[in-house]
This record gives sequence, structure tokens and C-alpha cells, in this order.
Amino acid sequence: MNEISDDAIMKALGRQMNLAVAKQVVTTGNLANLDTPGYRTREIDFEQVLAREVGKATLAGTSGAHSTGTTGERVAVKEVDGLQSRRDGNNVQLDRELLEMTRASGDFSKAQTALAAKFRLIRYAINEGR
Repeated sequence: MNEISDDAIMKALGRQMNLAVAKQVVTTGNLANLDTPGYRTREIDFEQVLAREVGKATLAGTSGAHSTGTTGERVAVKEVDGLQSRRDGNNVQLDRELLEMTRASGDFSKAQTALAAKFRLIRYAINEGR
């Protein structure tokens, strides 16, 4: 029998929460550079994350193009193409970044709620339904 911490659902929810935190870190960096001339908007490289999750890629921890979540896990970050730049070369859009922050917060909350439900089921099983 697997230990509780080895549960695939719990691990997946934990990874979802870590990814949401990494998205918030990247978005916060974009917002912090809203007025920095030449700054280019960055985002999590979803294709790299997906490839790593299916075991087809690994990331080196030495690249500046990576961001760290709360567990020290590295995720690839890339510049966003197709956004209109201002005269100073900066292409950060406040509305877009606030929307991304809201989405990441929602993703974290959904995973947290599901994880809490999983723990309630475990507690119920331990207490034998009492």
C-alpha cells in the first residue's frame, strides 16, 4: 500500500499549486517592470512545463530564463511575442498582467480546495466516519 504522501492526486494538486505560484512570481516581475524601458513581458513556457511533466525534458537550474516556485522547482520562462510595444520598447500591459494574476490566484485556490477535500476524506477514513 502506498503512503498518503505518494498519492498521485495529491502530488498533481501540489504541482498545480507550485505552477500557480510560479505564474504569480513571473507576473509580479512583469508588473514591477511596467515602467522599465526595453523590458519585455515574460510568461511561463507551458510547452516546457508539459514536456517535463510527461518526462520528456529536464531543466537546468542555472539558466536565468527560469523561475523558481515555492518548492525550489524550476520552470522555464519565455518572452511573450505579439504584444504591442510602447516607444520605450516596453510591452508590459497592466490589464493583461492583472488578468494573469487573477487566473493564477484562481488556479491556486481551486487546487487548494481540492487538496483540502482530499485531506478531509483521509481524516474521515482515519476516524472511521465518526
